Amino acid sequence: MKTEWFKALSEKISSNNIKIDEPLNLHTATKMGGNADVFVVPENEEEAQFVVKYAHSNGIPILLLGNGSNMVVRDGGVRGIVVNFSKLNKIIIDGTHVYAEGGADVKEVSKQAAAEGLTGFEFACGIPGTIGGGMAMNAGAYGGEFKDVIIQSTVLTPEGELKVLSKDELELDYRKSVIAKKGYYVLSAEFGLAYGVQEEIDATIADLTYKRESKQPLEYPSAGSVFKRPPGYFAGKLIQDSDLQGKGFGGAEVSMKHAGFIVNKNGATATDYIQTIEMVQSTVKEKFGVDLELEVKIVGEEPM
Repeated sequence: MKTEWFKALSEKISSNNIKIDEPLNLHTATKMGGNADVFVVPENEEEAQFVVKYAHSNGIPILLLGNGSNMVVRDGGVRGIVVNFSKLNKIIIDGTHVYAEGGADVKEVSKQAAAEGLTGFEFACGIPGTIGGGMAMNAGAYGGEFKDVIIQSTVLTPEGELKVLSKDELELDYRKSVIAKKGYYVLSAEFGLAYGVQEEIDATIADLTYKRESKQPLEYPSAGSVFKRPPGYFAGKLIQDSDLQGKGFGGAEVSMKHAGFIVNKNGATATDYIQTIEMVQSTVKEKFGVDLELEVKIVGEEPM
């Protein structure tokens, strides 16, 4: 079956960009996860559309993996096709409008916008991940969110049809979007910024970078902030007050630096990581009666 998929995809996509049994721990921020049956890296929007249409018409499961910064891939890997948009990474700045393809790095978009004297996207200077992932979850930090600056986004439906969605049609809310709800694939996004004072832009980015580097456990692989903010609470404070920092399973543990992070401290498996997540959820529920909802996405199969 994998060979058949490889052959069919190779009709439109370079075989150098298609791999069978690709280890996904090479493509996730946690450095964990089993193999993908078939791993495809389209070089342009047409190839991306071809992969999605092929998977849909043949009933093949398909998963879009950006840089894996907000995802935990189980140790049994992912059946079907994993598509990666890392080569769809163009960034174009035209006046106050910023156009970025779905595979572009969020931090790089923020950096280039700042270099052009544009303000409004400084909040994203430290957000790990791609524009596509950021759109899907309406990523935000330090008081800013994608919904504050988005104009429109071009997506593929699960059937492989192109759609251009306006800001309202994107239905962006706290860690929510129509993209995630309907399983769309982000090909590109257009943002509207404003000209600012360069010194102020640079100072804001320096300040946010310092806050991120001093408070987050960037020295270890992780999926980033694991839980959404519960109404009326802060997830990290609840976890800290539950005395869970430094605790975990196997090579995974709740970060000593920021309780909202679970880090791969010493060769953790995805099973270790997920067990640690579940321990945190059950402990916080028991102590405070609060349900911690996942911000990270857990995908794939349990190991055999």
